[in-house]
Amino acid sequence: MMKQSLAALCLPAALFAFTSAGQLLAQSTASDTDKAFVAKVSQGGRYEVEASKIALQKAVAQDVKDLATSEVHDHELVNSELKRISAAEKVLIAPVLNSEFQQKLDHLKTLSAADFDQTYLSEMAVIHDKDEKLFAQEAIDGSSEYKAFAAKTDLIVKRHIGALHGTDKTN
Repeated sequence: MMKQSLAALCLPAALFAFTSAGQLLAQSTASDTDKAFVAKVSQGGRYEVEASKIALQKAVAQDVKDLATSEVHDHELVNSELKRISAAEKVLIAPVLNSEFQQKLDHLKTLSAADFDQTYLSEMAVIHDKDEKLFAQEAIDGSSEYKAFAAKTDLIVKRHIGALHGTDKTN
């Protein structure tokens, strides 16, 4: 009787240990550097899409609207790819903008049409310049999935920088 009770107690413990070991093996291979990269660029990417959607409504100049269209399209694709990789790597992405980006977005919403274009372009230039450094570094230091993603996406960021600064920075 005692042996059966002991076996009944040990079996669930063994199953728990096996399941826990399996979960440990399925954990992320992403480094802390990868996780910091994801946290930063996912926020920036989400902001760029939302700010560009506002630009589609408020921008006066057609070239600003054209840029906004490109931003929405490209960053939605990039954000989708980042989500796919992060889900596979078990890296969480914040579901909403952080307070810094939300304040910037709220500010854009309050601008008059006359002030909007220049502020939007300036904001996009600043964030793309920061993003380019992040993507370039991750393309060197990242784990394999994020390294490949960063290298590919860095070319898109450079194209956007070229459009924002009026030059072609892809070379």
